[in-house]
Amino acid sequence: MNLINKAPLLLLLAVSVSCTSTKPSTFEYPTPEDTSTREITDQIKTSYRFDGVYVDNQFDCARMNGFRQINDTTFRVMVSPENTPINESAYFSFRIRSERHRKIDLEIEYAEHPHRYVPKLSYDGRNWTAMDSTEFDTLKGSFLATLRLRLDERPLFVSAQELMCSDNAREWTDSLASSHAFISQAVAGQSKRGRDILFLDINETAEGEKDCIVIISRMHPPEVPGYMAMQHFVERLLDDSRLSKSFRKSHRILVYPMLNPDGVDLGHWRHNTGGIDLNRDWAYYRQEETKVVVDHMVQFVKKEKLKVLVGLDFHSTQEDIYYTLTNNRKSHVYGFKDIWLEGIERSLDDYSPNDAPFDLDQPISKAWFYLQFGAEGITYEVGDETPRNFVRQKAIVAAEEMMKLLVLR
Repeated sequence: MNLINKAPLLLLLAVSVSCTSTKPSTFEYPTPEDTSTREITDQIKTSYRFDGVYVDNQFDCARMNGFRQINDTTFRVMVSPENTPINESAYFSFRIRSERHRKIDLEIEYAEHPHRYVPKLSYDGRNWTAMDSTEFDTLKGSFLATLRLRLDERPLFVSAQELMCSDNAREWTDSLASSHAFISQAVAGQSKRGRDILFLDINETAEGEKDCIVIISRMHPPEVPGYMAMQHFVERLLDDSRLSKSFRKSHRILVYPMLNPDGVDLGHWRHNTGGIDLNRDWAYYRQEETKVVVDHMVQFVKKEKLKVLVGLDFHSTQEDIYYTLTNNRKSHVYGFKDIWLEGIERSLDDYSPNDAPFDLDQPISKAWFYLQFGAEGITYEVGDETPRNFVRQKAIVAAEEMMKLLVLR
């Protein structure tokens, strides 16, 4: 990682490129994307029974498109995405049980793309255990994975990632708002199918012009580790430490925790119910969810006379990585990301942040935060299988290092 060795007080103020209108600007990118609505195929919510083995997808965040018996001990789940072409996020989630205690080989067959995720198991949908590598097989590049399961009469959730559906976002925001008098909870608008897009305004001091950070997450349904990191990050900003209290006195925090509640609850691999990757729709806002969020954000920032310094978008991919702006882009806090990542590296043993800057070539949130507000735009990516305790630890450290920098600037 190529870090700039600067003290926090030497952060440079950049010329503002933010828009003064209450309407979001539209932008042309070198690599544009057609985000016009495309048809999707909804999975059929149903249950199956073969030889005393029951499987169903009748819960939020499920993804299963078929089930059959292969032989006395082998069964197969079929999984298809909402539409194609699509990212290689072969997501699955279903519930299985048996009338008697037995061991089975359960195959997962994908209509598109190879197996990706380490299967997670749970009996209650809240406490999860990742399967050991000795308990499942998949050939590299194969569209088929085989899981060795021990079944009994208890329904067992088998899922690519932990289930954290839109009701989790609602429970989380309700809990934060009820625990902190300085948090206002609202609905920014509705998704294409009428689900609430939630919003938190964290504002501990009087109204008026103030520096602001914006946090968004869950544009892509399977990216649960990134969503977890977002929650830990926000919770660190809200604690009673001297640092957090000092930060909240001088900064306002806007949080949109789940931008794609339809896709999350319907078990999509990548897209919203308009069949589009929402993180390619930050130019003309053709999809309902993107339009709701950018309209709400721009109007709110203008009305409250806020200056957006940093926009953080939490995601997941195969590894921990930070997609940042290139050094030719001078945000309001130019030099922030280098000093921030250096602080994270210094605070975590045996960890070196993977900084992957690229320029404003695609209509994604990172670019939009810079173009719309002059803010430092960062995509915070968490590895699919990053240990969950480290997801939490790193998010807490990232929040601490951000607060230190912005309080001292």
